[in-house]
Order: sequence, then C-alpha cells, then structure tokens
Amino acid sequence: MAKQNKLVNEAGLLKEAIRLGTVYGEKRGVVEFEPTDSAHEKIEFIYRLLVHDKLIQPLAKQDVSQKAMGHKLALWVSRQLPADHPLLS
Repeated sequence: MAKQNKLVNEAGLLKEAIRLGTVYGEKRGVVEFEPTDSAHEKIEFIYRLLVHDKLIQPLAKQDVSQKAMGHKLALWVSRQLPADHPLLS
C-alpha cells in the first residue's frame, strides 16, 4: 500500500468530509443517506462520487481500502477548509 501522509486531526477531518460529501451528493441529486447508513457506506459512496466527478484522484486498485478512502476524503476536505479552520491546527 502507498505510504499515507499523516494528517493532524484526521478523524475530525474525515467526519467533516462525510458531512460535506453528503451535502455535495444530495445537492447533486445522486444520494439521500438514511440515518441507518454506516460511516463505511458513506465513505465509500462519497469517495466514488468525488472520483467520478474528478474532484479527487482515484487510488490504485490494489490500494483501495476503507482506511485509504477515508484518508483521501480527509485530504480532500483539508483543501476545502479555510487555512484558519480549527480542524487544520
């Protein structure tokens, strides 16, 4: 597996990525998550949607895992937030 750069507060960034990714998917009209949907389901769907929309680079096939998709989403959201956002410090 490719080496992943460690993000400060990656768990918090992933939570925010799920939130923003959910809003993005719902605005696009391609998803409506249920309260019973797991974080794993949301991570995979949002990852695949962002890859499809060419907003993030896909992982190499052999590197696709729940952890790697979550890391990609955390990286994505870290670039969406303003530099002074509390999750980035």
